[in-house]
Amino acid sequence: MSAAVVVVDAVRTPFGKAGSLYSGTRADDLMVRAVRGLLERNPKLSPAEIDDIAIAAATQSGDQGMNLGRSVGLLAGLPQSVPGYSIDRWCAGAMTAVTTIAGAIAMGAYDIAIAGGVEHMGNHPIGEGLDPNPRYLAEKIVEQDALAMGATAERLHDRFPSLTKERADRYALNSQRKTAKAYAEGKIQRDLIPTAVRSAELGWGIATIDEPPRPTTTLEGLAGLKTPFRPAGRVTAGNSSGLNDGATAAILASENKANELGLGVKARLVNFAFVGVQPEIMGYGPIPSTEKALNKAGLKISDIGLFEINEAFAVQVLSFLEHFGIADDAANVNPFGGAIAVGHPLASSGVRLILNLTRSFEEHPEIRYGITTMCIGLGMGGTVIWENPHFKGGK
Repeated sequence: MSAAVVVVDAVRTPFGKAGSLYSGTRADDLMVRAVRGLLERNPKLSPAEIDDIAIAAATQSGDQGMNLGRSVGLLAGLPQSVPGYSIDRWCAGAMTAVTTIAGAIAMGAYDIAIAGGVEHMGNHPIGEGLDPNPRYLAEKIVEQDALAMGATAERLHDRFPSLTKERADRYALNSQRKTAKAYAEGKIQRDLIPTAVRSAELGWGIATIDEPPRPTTTLEGLAGLKTPFRPAGRVTAGNSSGLNDGATAAILASENKANELGLGVKARLVNFAFVGVQPEIMGYGPIPSTEKALNKAGLKISDIGLFEINEAFAVQVLSFLEHFGIADDAANVNPFGGAIAVGHPLASSGVRLILNLTRSFEEHPEIRYGITTMCIGLGMGGTVIWENPHFKGGK
C-alpha cells in the first residue's frame, strides 16, 4: 500500500545572473546554504530522521560534481548516516529529484528526505564539457539546431504561427510585472535564504533578493531586442529566461511522518509524468506530459486551478496555454511571475515552481489541484500534479 507523499517545506537562494552575484561562490556551497536554511526553518525535524538527499545539476563536474547529494549532505552537517545521490535530467533535475524521492516514500522505503537542485551557469556555461555523439547529426537522429535551446524555441514559433513575437513579448512583460508586484507584497522574499556573496571589489555581502528581475521593462524595449538564434527571429533575451546561478531544496515526507513529527504540510503529491517529444520542438514537452499526468490521476485540465509553468521561453508557455484554452494573461498561471523575470538556474527550477505553488495554495483554499510543469532539453516534458492541503471546498 502506497503512502501519501507531501511537501513539508521548500526554499531557495536568491537567484543571480550567471557569474555576477555568485561569481566568487561555489555551486556546492550555494546548495549547502539552501539545505541549511531549509533545516533551520524546520527545527522540529532532526537531521538524523532524514533517509536520503537527492540533489540535481545539469553539469556534473567541478563544483557540481562529486555526487552532490552525498557531498552536500556532509558539507551541510547532516549525520554521516544520511546517504545521498545526484540526479541529472537537465532542466528538470530538481523536479526529478522530487519525484524519485517521492516514489521511495510512496513505497515505504523512506519516511522523510530532501530533494533539490543547483546550477552555477557562471562556473558551468551551457554545453561545457559535452561531447555529443556524432551519430546524432550523421544519422539525422536530431536536426543540428535541436541541441540549441533557443533554436528550438524559434521552431515552436514556426510550428504555431499564431504564437507571434508580440504575444511572446507581452507575456514576458507580464511576467516582469507579476514578479514586481509579488516583491512589493513581500511574497517572494519570505522563501529566499539569505546567502553570503563575495566580490573582489566589494568584499563580503549578503544576497537577500533575486538579481535578474527588470521591473522597468517595456513592450517598446522588448520589441527592439536582437534575435540571436535567427536573423529576424522572434526569440530574444527579453522573452526568454536568462543564464543564472542558484539553488533550491525541499523536504518531502509521508503524510503520516509529517504529522507524527508535527511538521507542516504544504502540498500533497497526486501523480506525475515525464514524456519525450521531438527534440527540435523541445518546448512542446509540457503539453503531453500534462495530458499523461492528468489521465493517470483521473483528472481534466478544468480540475486544475493553479499553474506553475517554467518560463524557459515565452513561446513555450504560450504553446501550453493555447493548447489547453487558457488565456495568455490568466491570473492563475505563475501568479508570482516566473523564470523570465527571476531566472532559470537549470536543474534547480523544479523546486522553485513547487515553492511558488505551495504559497498560492495557502492563498486559495477554494482551489483543490495545481500543477508544476516544465520543458526539458533534448525533447522532453515533465508535469507534477499537487493537491492543496488547505482545500475547503470549491473547484
